[in-house]
Amino acid sequence: MYNPKSSKAEEFISHEEILATLDYAEKNKTNTKLIDEILEKAKLRKGLNHREASVLLASELKDKNDEIFALAEQFKKDFYGNRIVLFAPLYLSNYCVNGCTYCPYHAKNKAMPRKKLTQEEIKKEVIALQNMGHKRLAIEAGEDPVNSPIEYILDCIKTIYSIHHKNGAIRRVNVNIAATSVENYKKLADAGIGTYILFQETYNKESYEFLHPTGPKHNYCYHTEAMDRAMEGGIDDVGLGVLFGLESYKYEFAGLLMHAEHLEARFGVGPHTISFPRLKHASDIDPNAFLHGIDDDIFAKIIACTRISTPYTGMIISTRESQACRERVIHYGISQISGASRTSVGGYDHKEREHDSEQFDVSDQRTLDEVVRWLMEMNYIPSFCTACYRAGRTGDRFMDLCKKMQILNCCHPNALLTLKEFLVDYASPETKKVGEALIAREINRIKSEKVKELTNQYLTKISQGERDFRF
Repeated sequence: MYNPKSSKAEEFISHEEILATLDYAEKNKTNTKLIDEILEKAKLRKGLNHREASVLLASELKDKNDEIFALAEQFKKDFYGNRIVLFAPLYLSNYCVNGCTYCPYHAKNKAMPRKKLTQEEIKKEVIALQNMGHKRLAIEAGEDPVNSPIEYILDCIKTIYSIHHKNGAIRRVNVNIAATSVENYKKLADAGIGTYILFQETYNKESYEFLHPTGPKHNYCYHTEAMDRAMEGGIDDVGLGVLFGLESYKYEFAGLLMHAEHLEARFGVGPHTISFPRLKHASDIDPNAFLHGIDDDIFAKIIACTRISTPYTGMIISTRESQACRERVIHYGISQISGASRTSVGGYDHKEREHDSEQFDVSDQRTLDEVVRWLMEMNYIPSFCTACYRAGRTGDRFMDLCKKMQILNCCHPNALLTLKEFLVDYASPETKKVGEALIAREINRIKSEKVKELTNQYLTKISQGERDFRF
């Protein structure tokens, strides 16, 4: 029954097809000839299907694994250059009616303080984030039709976009809320959101239903078909992800790529982003109670194989991971990271980190200034750019440019402009010194003399107090 063009979850994510894929990969994990053929196909930069990619993930040949990592690193440079986009999550409410066994928001957790931000509190949170230098947020909320209905989410988005503090402004709001109706997705699209993000948690239906014993999230098909409804509702940028540690990573990897293939087959546009969260400790959640945890080596290989298989997509890693882990996987395909994250409701307006209401433990607790300087010292450009969304380069328009490796023509100079804003408005003297040197070097990498000249003009105007230039 496997059919990537179907609108039914159990047909475009076929359990039987995944099992057949894993069997095929296991049988060919040392098949040098086949692995070479797959790598040669990958070098065409058109992507791989879930079976081909699963063979690479299963490969036990060291020399071929080295090729996989090297190819992933090259693809990251070819499609996204040396830019790393920065964002922060903003938790609006931790009220939740679901019984998810891996999330501390679950309804039976009486130890977690419950909170829902008022619009006035949201203003304080946003100002705190703007004072760091953030321009892009991902809003998060538990599923609760009483405490956080769609009307509340829409009011929050309106409030966030309305706040302009000093030179600060949130220019893009991505939304990570529970699966909802086409009508509600239309409302989110009309509110001007960026990407709609929803993690599948696990693609194994039996595991999914066991891990979600109660609440509306128990409905596997409704949840898995959410991206279809989002696109039908006019949201053309959607973000996928699984929570690694809940099920076999090889199963999840195949399901994730099948979901991407489905979006391509049905809508002509693959996922705008793929996220890679791993199960972490939080409140009453012990990750050791789950049997499918993965180490850093496997985690890095998943990311490398995803980059090769979906070279066009943005790939995200959060502050769940340590500095060392993030530094490693950035080379293999990650193009977006969060910085200075607080995962508690109302966490940014407090000097001290509130651990009792965090959704998960934050491993990388550095300030945004420290993260920016760290990236630049590795010769990456920290980018706060939101130009594509605001210029209408979304959905198939973005994908067309990205697949042709042309998006860099806009993204590279835009990254420099937003970095310059950060350096002028928010950076410490040490970070500013490193950043100015990086911008001076990167200007010379702009191929078009006209674009280079205009970029220099914009940089000068930013130094003089003007803001928000973009290509």
